Amino acid sequence: MARHLLEMALAMLAGMLLLGPARGALAGAFGLAPASPGVGALLMATDMSVGMAVWMWYRGHSGPAIGEMTAAMYVPVLLLLVPFRAGLIDGDALLMGGHLLMLPAMLVAMLRRRDEYARHHASRPTPRQHPWVRALAHRWPTGLALLMTFGNWFSPLAPHPLALLVLPGGYLLIGAYRGRLGDRRVLAVQLAGLAGWTALALAAVALGGDAALWLVAAGWLAHAAWDAVHHRRNEVVPRGYAEFCGVLDAVVGVTVSLMILATP
Repeated sequence: MARHLLEMALAMLAGMLLLGPARGALAGAFGLAPASPGVGALLMATDMSVGMAVWMWYRGHSGPAIGEMTAAMYVPVLLLLVPFRAGLIDGDALLMGGHLLMLPAMLVAMLRRRDEYARHHASRPTPRQHPWVRALAHRWPTGLALLMTFGNWFSPLAPHPLALLVLPGGYLLIGAYRGRLGDRRVLAVQLAGLAGWTALALAAVALGGDAALWLVAAGWLAHAAWDAVHHRRNEVVPRGYAEFCGVLDAVVGVTVSLMILATP
């Protein structure tokens, strides 16, 4: 049952990360005003419910079970809307409280149908049998990176130039922890990378404007190539980390570049 709870929590997160930015982009395209905190909390519950319901359907759960679990998404928010409307809590507390209360509400729904959640659902292919899910399981770092950066395609944000220092710094920290920097050549390459991205970050800070943005985009794209090389050679960091970092870096670099080109 714990596995089912984890699966549904991840599906909820996926729904929120995928549908939230898309909904925000559509609202902006039609010139709609941002939703109020109360409406925003209900929309968030809807995003999470859709992701969870799709996953439960795929796993072969019954309609009533899906309905009860969907209700578990909305009930905490609806309950907290009462003190919110009374001015006892603010919008942040509404969202945070809604998130925190969803998990016990989900647990209550699962305990109502303990047998259904405990047994193996054979009416549909299990995640390990389905070819698409097998592919996602094999490339989960790519999937996670794409999920985390999905909103960048709708609302691109340029990271601060000094954030470039995190990229080579992460390699040095992970490499040191794993004991992969004992070879002087490997250590020299990593230190050279740190020096290069430090120079790029400082240049971006000094220049400012579009020039800084182009340097930031170039820095993230260059690190995506750095990740690809390390993934191929299986050096310094785990391959999963290099794959995740490479996809994330590439998306950030591309979306920042598109943002610059789209700005008049």
